Amino acid sequence: MSGDKQDQRRYGMVAVGVPVGMLTKPIFGRQGFAGGAMIVDWPAIVGAAVASYTLPIKVRFPKGERSGGTLEIKVANSAFATELQHLEPLILDRINGYFGWAAVARLKLRHGPLPRRSQPGTKTAPALAPQAEARLTQALDKVDDPELRAVLERLGRHIAAKP
Repeated sequence: MSGDKQDQRRYGMVAVGVPVGMLTKPIFGRQGFAGGAMIVDWPAIVGAAVASYTLPIKVRFPKGERSGGTLEIKVANSAFATELQHLEPLILDRINGYFGWAAVARLKLRHGPLPRRSQPGTKTAPALAPQAEARLTQALDKVDDPELRAVLERLGRHIAAKP
């Protein structure tokens, strides 16, 4: 490297959100989403029921402003779009509460199919060879927390199944 550039490699553990944010900010920023957090947190913002029928597409702000924007939302069907129109004040309150200021003033609804979302817990862990199964079981014997054990087992199975 040249002498005037700093070495920006990181060693050791780094929070996943840091590099992910650096990657997603330019992509989501063009759509008005700062870092993409609103897209990731959409179910927590509007609730699981609304999130299952909707997807935020972009936010458009008035020129030179970062408040009073219009959030464009893709809606799965016309029936839910009608329901969403009735819920608009509540949804706007929740979105603006998420941002901490009056970022969004209105919703613009677009009809269309939503991308398929994988349901948590629907993926089955791959089968392992007997030796790999024994190593995984032995490694997990030290883990007391059942939830942590289940997550580590799934992770271990996926890692051991990779070529």
